[in-house]
Amino acid sequence: MTPEIVLQEGQRVLQAIVLLSAPIMGTTLLIGVFVGMLQAATQINETTISFVPKLMGLAAIMSLAGGWMLRYLVDYTIRLYQQIPGLIG
Repeated sequence: MTPEIVLQEGQRVLQAIVLLSAPIMGTTLLIGVFVGMLQAATQINETTISFVPKLMGLAAIMSLAGGWMLRYLVDYTIRLYQQIPGLIG
């Protein structure tokens, strides 16, 4: 296995991580900012208030994008297993 192959596969892994975590991280970020602005406007300084909306947003995004995320991960894993003979030899 050459260093170029290792770097290329490492880049593909990082791309997969970013693509799979983007919907989850983006949703929780947007909900956190919105709840933070709402708390600042109402002067409610309770840190646990943001957990319930984030949890509901996470459940919603997982129900919407979960199938795509699972298909992407399975396809990536199958491609990686199929490439093992070429990576080793």
